[in-house]
Amino acid sequence: MATEQAAITRATFDEVILPIYAPADFIPVKGKGSRVWDQQGKEYVDFAGGIAVTALGHCHPALVEALKSQGETLWHTSNVFTNEPALKLGRKLVASTFAERVVFMNSGTEANETAFKLARHYASTRHSPYKSKIIAFNNAFHGRSFFTVSVGGQAKYSDGFGPKPADIIHVPFNDLHAVKAVMDSHTCAVVVEPIQGEGGVLAATPEFLKGLRELCDEHQALLVFDEVQSGMGRTGSLFAYQYYGVTPDILTSAKALGGGFPVSVVLTTEEIASAFHVGSHGSTYGGNPLACAVAGAAFDIINTPEVLGGVNAKRERFVKHLQKIDAEFDVFSDVRGMGLLIGAELKPQYKGRARDFLHAAAHEGVMVLNAGPDVMRFAPSLVVEDADIDEGMVRFAAAVKKIVG
Repeated sequence: MATEQAAITRATFDEVILPIYAPADFIPVKGKGSRVWDQQGKEYVDFAGGIAVTALGHCHPALVEALKSQGETLWHTSNVFTNEPALKLGRKLVASTFAERVVFMNSGTEANETAFKLARHYASTRHSPYKSKIIAFNNAFHGRSFFTVSVGGQAKYSDGFGPKPADIIHVPFNDLHAVKAVMDSHTCAVVVEPIQGEGGVLAATPEFLKGLRELCDEHQALLVFDEVQSGMGRTGSLFAYQYYGVTPDILTSAKALGGGFPVSVVLTTEEIASAFHVGSHGSTYGGNPLACAVAGAAFDIINTPEVLGGVNAKRERFVKHLQKIDAEFDVFSDVRGMGLLIGAELKPQYKGRARDFLHAAAHEGVMVLNAGPDVMRFAPSLVVEDADIDEGMVRFAAAVKKIVG
């Protein structure tokens, strides 16, 4: 009881939470729009967006209202029943994408786990039980379950947990020749992020994705797009595949889908979906009314010309600030990404110090991300105000000055 009455501080994390994260010293307690306040009342400009999650900022009125309204109506039914918010959200997604069928889960990991299971099951039942090879890419990130972390191409996340799922091959990203070298009749799927987020904010070339589509068609394999991070307006299109003009067979999305409420989705065609039957897969909470009501409200705002059309103008504002910082401090070797998923790669003399820049930024009152040890990542609200961009980047410049001297 004494512990329960003690003050909640950063030290409490070390006392009670499994040590799988290294959180900042401050604890955010309130957010509004693109501003956040900690326990001491210090204000931060949020360019992290909960890792590309809070696409409409913190506590957007429409999402708050959807949460309150649904919270007073129906929270949960289980998948023994369906519910209206899930069906409404499913209709919206089908109407706005290539998809003919959707299934809701709770996280990007779960969506990708579902997608990979579906791809293998489809190949096994429609073609051959030996058609199980998954081709993925170095430095990819697809989640933290054992299957998804194995498909992701980063050993630091997948090593040390015993034997990994078999028949997964990794090749260099944006290297079509490398894919051709391992593609064969046993390939069931190629899994790719149109923009590698954790892998350094690297965008696929149009030729690469187009080539993957052609190879998959040639070998009767499925093309799976992981748009957990790049989807829901992040690139200025509702989904990145629409920008590239390359349609996948299966697409996953999460993060921004719920605007901060946990929900994810798998999109696919009628033909591929028909490989599953009742009992093939499931989720206790997937598609619950509360999550789908909030996601429906977020979808209605994000999927508008006003929001999608403003993304790239806001990107340009960020890029100009980053170019100005680089001109003054000579710190970035590249500024890349798409839309409001922006990566600034550190020059060789600052390699490995992305976390130092992140912590210095927090000290100056701006929340940013890193994408590996060498890249600063910005994934703000899609509706971040220009004044917030300007103020936040002034604070980030102050942080850079402290690091580079």
